[in-house]
Amino acid sequence: MSQDNVTSTLEKIHIAAKQEFLDKGFPLASLRNIVKTAGVTTGAFYGYYKSKEELFDALVGEHAEYVLKIFDTTLGNFNKLSGEEQTKRMTDISEDAMLQMLDYIYDYYDEFKLLILCSEGTQYVGFIHQLVLKETASTYAYIETLKQMGINIKPINNNLIHMVSSGLFTGAFETIVHDMPKEEAREYVRQLQQFYTAGWEELLGVKFGEQL
Repeated sequence: MSQDNVTSTLEKIHIAAKQEFLDKGFPLASLRNIVKTAGVTTGAFYGYYKSKEELFDALVGEHAEYVLKIFDTTLGNFNKLSGEEQTKRMTDISEDAMLQMLDYIYDYYDEFKLLILCSEGTQYVGFIHQLVLKETASTYAYIETLKQMGINIKPINNNLIHMVSSGLFTGAFETIVHDMPKEEAREYVRQLQQFYTAGWEELLGVKFGEQL
């Protein structure tokens, strides 16, 4: 079989699978329907993937990892800064990361619809939660940095820190849930960041963008 035919068959499977998953979600998606829509045999399908789960992973896995990597890189670079620089650059760094992720998400919009709306029953159902855990851990670390600098931080409930992080990322992905046009989504994310920035400034008693 030529490489062109291999690519064509695989693309047909991916196109059919994407639509089936988008229409029905992962649990109700039918492998039989995917194969039929793609116009390939079941045997041909199993030449590429062992299961429906493996097929779903092929559609979304690299994109999920890329967004997580963007966030990991941002947090890693942030953690290398001094407490003064973290506070001074907090807003810009946070907004830049969110918009960078958003741009990538809109480049692969259907794949992220699968991740956010159709991944029940797969390993990706906790995708947003992974971002939340990273954000929560980074927030704890930043608070400890402020304390080590001698800044008096009022006690903050640990559950609140987690829920605020969850609200931020769940809110950010509402852009996908509600099919926002990209430019509207970018402005929405900026405003969402402004809202959370003001809340954290109030809780922590610091002003981001200013020297401590």
